[in-house]
Amino acid sequence: MEQRYVQQFKKGSLEMILLCLIGRGETYGYAILEELNRRSAVLGWAKEGTVYPILYRLQGAGLIQSRLAPSGANGGSKKYYSLTEKGRETLEELVQFWAAYSACVQGFVTAYREKEESQ
Repeated sequence: MEQRYVQQFKKGSLEMILLCLIGRGETYGYAILEELNRRSAVLGWAKEGTVYPILYRLQGAGLIQSRLAPSGANGGSKKYYSLTEKGRETLEELVQFWAAYSACVQGFVTAYREKEESQ
């Protein structure tokens, strides 16, 4: 499959995926990257240059908030992200849309496969 198709699928869903990860509980950027990369067989490798700009955009839109907390490992600090109320509401709307959208797409895929099998 051409990479441009895969990239478009990933690009269209990554914001919702990030909101889902943050919605499970307060987390920080590196943990988000690790979770995405654990599922790399489907999503591909997540890069900081892709994820962090989206996190900044989500924060700018008021969907997530961040706080700095001391990091025990190196004496620095970590930025923890959590959903805002607006983010929680938006995520719920996205999840509902995704369910309807994926069911619609699956209907087309099923019809295509049934047609192919009958030939």
